[in-house]
Amino acid sequence: MSSSTSSPTMDAATLRRNRILSSKLYLDVAPSKIPVIYSSVYDISFLGIEKMHPFDSSKWGRICQFLISEGALDKNSVVEPLEASKDDLLVVHSESYLNSLKGSQNVAMIIEVPPVALFPNCILQKKVLYPFRMQVGGTILAAKLAKERGWAINVGGGFHHCSAEKGGGFCAYADISLCIHYAFVRLNISRVMIIDLDAHQGNGHEMDFFDDRRVYTLDMYNPGIYPFDFEARRYIDQRVEVASGTTTNEYLSKLDEALEIAGHTFNPELVIYNAGTDILDGDPLGRLKISPDGITSRDEKVFRFARERNTPLVMLTSGGYMKSSARVIADSIANLSQKSLINLSS
Repeated sequence: MSSSTSSPTMDAATLRRNRILSSKLYLDVAPSKIPVIYSSVYDISFLGIEKMHPFDSSKWGRICQFLISEGALDKNSVVEPLEASKDDLLVVHSESYLNSLKGSQNVAMIIEVPPVALFPNCILQKKVLYPFRMQVGGTILAAKLAKERGWAINVGGGFHHCSAEKGGGFCAYADISLCIHYAFVRLNISRVMIIDLDAHQGNGHEMDFFDDRRVYTLDMYNPGIYPFDFEARRYIDQRVEVASGTTTNEYLSKLDEALEIAGHTFNPELVIYNAGTDILDGDPLGRLKISPDGITSRDEKVFRFARERNTPLVMLTSGGYMKSSARVIADSIANLSQKSLINLSS
């Protein structure tokens, strides 16, 4: 007599773990490479449509060009990531959310460029979503490199408005949430601190980890601008609100105080630093008045915070809506190297 038994449905946690363990995104990186992650695929351009959004979608490549042309970085030592596959994205996102990106209208709303709704979705997959998926691969890989080398910079990523079920604010995939879930499983890490210093509130990762005590969020943001996500604000562990018009000295003083408190409150095994430059004076969306030197000081403070605790740090470049952003980020990275907080020579 034969009996057939149907296997029980795999629970969500096991399925997520299996997806993470079978992913190819954690590739081995040669010691001759340095933990700066970038691909020319990151940069978005098609028919000039990208100019309809204030975000400089060639920012990522320009950051690297500045560093390479000034001799701070050897282009052959930069790490190229792999594209996050559908299975990789399903670690956080639902099938229904990923399917929603097959609608050009949905993509247009997320990237805030209404005419994009008129394009065939295959074009948007190739010209917009593929670059984003490459950046997601870069963010996920950055945690592995940070654990191995002490730090890593993904010259992209930081899509902090995207959660498991919802995109928005130029963020189509939740790279920060994905990066953390991979670190939990593959790096055996159980305490992650997100330091989100983009001008906008990081509502995506806040929603994704609202009940997860392994993740501590320090979010310093302007409450008077997008996304006005009052539910997500309730889930921020350490909320530092900086009003429109805040200047450099006041900002850096608030940051010093915030890092002091964070260091006494939580002991992370990994820091994810969302280093948006939309806090720059003149940025049309951030509405703060931080100088380029203020950005350099800010980044240095966060890297020192991690260094003093011997904690691996991942830096993501996130938002920044002025052409000058790329130059400011490159100068700040060069400064980190000069201060020996990172080493850009292989």
